[in-house]
Amino acid sequence: MRVTLAGVELRSPVIAASGTFGYGVEFEEIVSLDRIGAFVTKGLSKESMAGNSSPRIIETAAGMMNSIGLQNIGVRAFVAEKMPKLRSMKGAVVIANVFGYTIEDCVEVIQVLNDAPGIAMYELNASCPNTSHGGMVFGTDPDALYRLSLACRTEAEKVGRPLMVKLSPNVTDIRLMAKVSADAGVQAISLVNTFVALAIDVETRKSRIANFTGGLSGPAIKPIAVRMVYEAAQEVKIPVVGMGGIVNAEDAVEFLLAGATAVEVGTASYADPRAVEHIAVGLRRWCSGHDVAKVAELTGAVVRVTS
Repeated sequence: MRVTLAGVELRSPVIAASGTFGYGVEFEEIVSLDRIGAFVTKGLSKESMAGNSSPRIIETAAGMMNSIGLQNIGVRAFVAEKMPKLRSMKGAVVIANVFGYTIEDCVEVIQVLNDAPGIAMYELNASCPNTSHGGMVFGTDPDALYRLSLACRTEAEKVGRPLMVKLSPNVTDIRLMAKVSADAGVQAISLVNTFVALAIDVETRKSRIANFTGGLSGPAIKPIAVRMVYEAAQEVKIPVVGMGGIVNAEDAVEFLLAGATAVEVGTASYADPRAVEHIAVGLRRWCSGHDVAKVAELTGAVVRVTS
């Protein structure tokens, strides 16, 4: 079940996704961390953030919408309050998710984390608006994405930690964005983040989310996410981590066949806090039942039928 992601060895290709696994310490007595590959922390910013007003999570058909607003305690509080506990947790492979509204903010977050032992790699959230350049989302602007990826990769490399860029799916060509990140020298990419969506209460005629729009996730987006992972994996030679609606082992296999080296499980953890562990165990059983000796053999093994 072992796979290597950007030089980091994982016991399993199943990872707990950012925003759905807290800071990791909350799940110590719920999930057997030595049965999963890794977990990604909540997004960490330069300063603490309170997030958006409620309602900010709603259920939708085959999924959910959220507009949490990247609420977090801030990177310095994370290092001081959470990392000591994480370092003592057996089997914990920590991937720190970082974000900011300027390139300088993102670099500063990584600088702070660079001084904290116990972090295996970084995941950079590229779905934030670039406030210093008119609010265009980093992940939808090729030039901004390149400059952000390059600056953060350069900073991460000062302590030998790989950088993975989490791409926005709200683009016309995911292949271009994957290539831009790879050209900037990052060691991996992950996709997809949530899709911008809107749900309206027909009685009040108002948005069901206080922030008006929110991010759609869950099984409803899985076929689109699988397609995007396939396209990205065809475009770049660096590892791809796939996510979007994974709720069982077969879903994880689908992403691996499309070209993913590993997968992240997010929304499923809201219905079942142990979902990531259950999927990791289920994937082992699936491989055993299908005579797959090494799970890495599944990556990119989809068969295209031509007429």
